[in-house]
Amino acid sequence: MNDSDAAFISIMPGEMEAEYFRILLNNGFTETKARACAHVFTENSVDGIYSHGVNRFAKFISYVKDGYVLPNAEPEKVSGFGGIEQWNGNLGPGVLNALHATERATELATQNGIGCVALANTNHWMRGGLYGWKAAKKNFIFIGWSNTIANMPAWKATENKLGNNPLVIAVPFAQEAIVLDMAMSQYSFGAVEMHTLKNQQLAVPGGYDTDGNITTNPNEIMQSKKGLPIGYWKGAGLSLLLDILAAILSAGNGTGAITKQGTEYALSQVFIAIHLEALGNYKSIETILNQIIDDYHESVAVMPGEKIIYPGERVLNARNENTQHGIPVAVSVWDEIQKL
Repeated sequence: MNDSDAAFISIMPGEMEAEYFRILLNNGFTETKARACAHVFTENSVDGIYSHGVNRFAKFISYVKDGYVLPNAEPEKVSGFGGIEQWNGNLGPGVLNALHATERATELATQNGIGCVALANTNHWMRGGLYGWKAAKKNFIFIGWSNTIANMPAWKATENKLGNNPLVIAVPFAQEAIVLDMAMSQYSFGAVEMHTLKNQQLAVPGGYDTDGNITTNPNEIMQSKKGLPIGYWKGAGLSLLLDILAAILSAGNGTGAITKQGTEYALSQVFIAIHLEALGNYKSIETILNQIIDDYHESVAVMPGEKIIYPGERVLNARNENTQHGIPVAVSVWDEIQKL
């Protein structure tokens, strides 16, 4: 931590997970589901994704208390053909539904070379990259995405009609993975909220103020609730197509229907796994990947001495740091969690 993090404390992973487990048991989760859920929230925080780990836990519990997340609901298969299946999440915990869908997609990929599970009526999966890491560690390529409530205007529009619909692409690499985990907005709203906690400006424009001006001020973006699409019109178009595909493939809600509910729940998600060992060039893939990443790492940085890293490489560094020294948590956030 540095001087700007003076209002932060360090919590060791074991202590954090035990606290989550206690709270989940007190909110209707079975021991098995509470343990799995507590581990996911802790794992996200250990990997440095605080916006969808420790900073999101209290909100998750509020959704449980309000009945949007049903602690012990189970996903059920609705239909399937070959390597594709449609499932109903039955408003169960999004992280548990997503873990199940990822596992099922890899099973289908083992049988068919590629597997796709489309999940309707589920809840926020928190950090989408987690499922990419899980699949990649089992030697599968992973592609997945979720739609969300509308929190972004189409390019040149004033009203939110698009979700920031996170997209995950993961590839096994060097006993770990290359994992792209990105929202269709320049910053996820969790990341914007983290900047408000640290009283920091965004490095680049990330949304609009209430007057419709593009801004780097996270407080103004939180007030307007309007994110800025990545690549402007390109990100807006990609968001729209991800929403369309999620709704079609899962037979679930699109962003418009989710938004009309007034609360972000009953989402649609897609989980695709590709079995690497089924590919004819499987034995040469490791060599190809090493060549690509070695060349990538040779990039000359704008700032002397700065390392150019691939997607997911920062996570490995955060994981090591937070496992050894504890997870940095805002005092106000940890106080709120302990009172749950």
